[in-house]
Amino acid sequence: MATKEIPKHIGIIMDGNGRWAKKRLLPRVLGHKQGAKALDNLLHSAKGLGVEHITVYAFSTENWKRAEEEVSGIMGILRDYINKYFREYADSDFRVDSVGDLSALSEDLQRDIEALKEASKDKKGIHLTIAMNYGGRDEITRAVKKIAQEVKNGNIDVNDINEDMISQNLDSAGTPDPELIIRTSGEFRTSNFLLWQSAYSEYYITDKLWPDFNIDDFKDAINSYMKRDRRFGGRNEVVK
Repeated sequence: MATKEIPKHIGIIMDGNGRWAKKRLLPRVLGHKQGAKALDNLLHSAKGLGVEHITVYAFSTENWKRAEEEVSGIMGILRDYINKYFREYADSDFRVDSVGDLSALSEDLQRDIEALKEASKDKKGIHLTIAMNYGGRDEITRAVKKIAQEVKNGNIDVNDINEDMISQNLDSAGTPDPELIIRTSGEFRTSNFLLWQSAYSEYYITDKLWPDFNIDDFKDAINSYMKRDRRFGGRNEVVK
């Protein structure tokens, strides 16, 4: 039986910014700027749809391997996004959060991100989580280290470790797992995104490059999800 419920949490792998720019003979950083605009437009258009959480993959632990100019450009775009929130969205209902190891970012950017999280923590609208310097394996590794330290300190026993404990030690603790993950640009990879949390997520792949992705595409992804039969490893029997 197909689900009829709107996904409460949607993850988005915002892929294709560089290709979007290349097709137009533009610098890659301009593709990322256009991608930030696409996210901005989507968040405002998604109000009222029933989606409560959106997690976007902004910068992975592997993205540091890219050209210094591109990395610097992405960091600059993040700063602009934060400043724009304080200038224009201070009275909006968006709550902004982050996942990932922020310690690798510049100190001023870390302060800006924490200030944004603090300023929006009581907002009741869409909960936007930005995955920044994020990798699923890195997140799980850091969670395991925290639990191991608790075992070493004698605070917990090895036999106490279970799935709930691991989930509560992840960066995303307190946020429900995503029911749907959207990937743009036609690639069929998880790319190290929310590996633990997406164990039973539905995936929606579109050939659209992220800067071209809009609210109609978002609704198409939701409609596709709502037509699917989610069994979670079991079987939904048709009752006759």
